[in-house]
Amino acid sequence: MKRYLVTGAAGFIGANFLKYLLKKYEEDIYVVVLDKLTYAGNLGTIKDEIADSRVRFVKGDIRNAELVANIFAETDIDYVVNFAAESHVDRSIANPQLFLETNILGTQNMLDCARKAWYRGKDSEGKPLYAEGKKFLQVSTDEVYGDLALDDPARFTEETPYRPSSPYSSTKASSDLLVRAWHRTFGVRATISNCSNNYGPYQHVEKFIPRQVTNILCGMRPRLYGDGLNVRDWIHTEDHSAAVWEILTRGRIGETYLVGADGERSNIEVLRAILRAFGLPEDDFDWVRDRPGHDRRYAIDPTKLRRELGWEPRHTDFIEGLDQTIAWYRDNEDWWRPAKEATEARYAAQGQ
Repeated sequence: MKRYLVTGAAGFIGANFLKYLLKKYEEDIYVVVLDKLTYAGNLGTIKDEIADSRVRFVKGDIRNAELVANIFAETDIDYVVNFAAESHVDRSIANPQLFLETNILGTQNMLDCARKAWYRGKDSEGKPLYAEGKKFLQVSTDEVYGDLALDDPARFTEETPYRPSSPYSSTKASSDLLVRAWHRTFGVRATISNCSNNYGPYQHVEKFIPRQVTNILCGMRPRLYGDGLNVRDWIHTEDHSAAVWEILTRGRIGETYLVGADGERSNIEVLRAILRAFGLPEDDFDWVRDRPGHDRRYAIDPTKLRRELGWEPRHTDFIEGLDQTIAWYRDNEDWWRPAKEATEARYAAQGQ
């Protein structure tokens, strides 16, 4: 039986991975879910999963050394998947300190707890030895690479230098570097994945696609930052989950893998596709003040992941995936409605 510790699994991407993991294995698996349940964590998202006898839910902070150490000691964790993070760029601009505490200090604590739990002494050359088969996967973002010009044919690769632009991406870059250092210095068996923009069910209404969709469902006009030409590389969250599992179980220790689905689209293209799906005019939205330091273009080259691990995205038709996502928000108003009013009030205070 493999024992997993999945942090941040009440959030969007972590929750979808938990659902994927439990469907993939019918038995011989045990998952400890650790989540602080901040505003972005919704226990209702995983209510069926935490009722499963194969899952144990722990409410807590990844910075809590005693709590995390106890989880390792009690459960003999084989795999750590660290999704837990503060992840919204606008919030990081308003309160950078929170992002430093969670994304940097939280990752450092998770690495230290894994190192201590898995350490088995030193070999004849004095190098650290760890329990066989243990592995730490840091789930990160393509935003650590900064941005590309709209007319640049290049895409991010695993060799692209880090050039983060926001407090959010800076803290994620820092956490990635900690993982690399803990692997190089202490020998921790770790890998990193950097993924492009996710979309799909259970995403908080502060994010781009859910915000536009729920605005329309609420009878409000969608709102678009700046000139709308900023390009994001979109991937369905189920494809991301499949990639995470492949990297976790078969990825090479110490390596970084980029996850993308060749889904580059500008924000205005995505918004117009949403408006068309609702039968609305493509100009039926309001322009709002741009985000400070707004990155222009993200683009992922997933060649290494595809070549080494054979991963391929299944949701290759973005419009079909978008239609399914819109249908989910239409059918699950009770899930997103409680957070909508506060989210729009915060955006209004920012002039957005």
